[in-house]
Amino acid sequence: MAEVRLQKAMADAGVASRRASEKLILEGRVKVNGVVVKELGTKVKGDDAIEVNGTLIERERNKVYYLFYKPRGVISAVKDDKGRKVVTDYFEGEKNRIYPIGRLDYDTSGILLLTNDGELANLLMHPRYKVDKTYVAKVEGLVQSDDLKRLRKGVKMKDGHYSARAKAKVISSDRAKNHSIVSLTIHEGRNHQVKNMFETIGHPVMKLKRETYDFLTLKGLTSGQYRELSNEEVKTLYENARKNSKLK
Repeated sequence: MAEVRLQKAMADAGVASRRASEKLILEGRVKVNGVVVKELGTKVKGDDAIEVNGTLIERERNKVYYLFYKPRGVISAVKDDKGRKVVTDYFEGEKNRIYPIGRLDYDTSGILLLTNDGELANLLMHPRYKVDKTYVAKVEGLVQSDDLKRLRKGVKMKDGHYSARAKAKVISSDRAKNHSIVSLTIHEGRNHQVKNMFETIGHPVMKLKRETYDFLTLKGLTSGQYRELSNEEVKTLYENARKNSKLK
């Protein structure tokens, strides 16, 4: 049976990043088969029991990776206490315990990645990982060139935070209905980021869709459909994440 380093097994299970897992080990908060382990070089097998802070972690045997076209009106979670539809409802045949990487708002559609690979999820969600994500927004009013300049430069939002520089362009405008369709590419992932940026420049979002995530697109999918990522796509995500976040 293949052996892996303890911190990798913890990262794979979604406990924390490898670096954070190493800290937990050094602090004596990890047990393997009931014994506290503080050696970073320790290797574990698939049937070894790993406890973190007294809780047994669930280890996945097979890693799976999905690109999902999330519809509007669906929660980016594995369960909802209000009984609303969640993204994992679309994966009823999947035996592995998968979860979304990040989230999309309830009323936002588009690309969402789901996996049981905790290491990749931690890398992609790390604040230093600058993955480009492109959104197409239908907004109120006619967006002008000055509005685009503000988005490209970065805007100060209600919480006092300045957004990073973005790529922005108007796809179309409708004077009669007084709305615009705008493409916005950002690498930040704060809650309601895109909506807040447009609200700041006076053009509230009416409808929002995420069309790309890094190099991945929705090509070939319709709302509610999903596909597995290829080995090459997964490899590229890892390479890009490690390169951009400088986590080794």
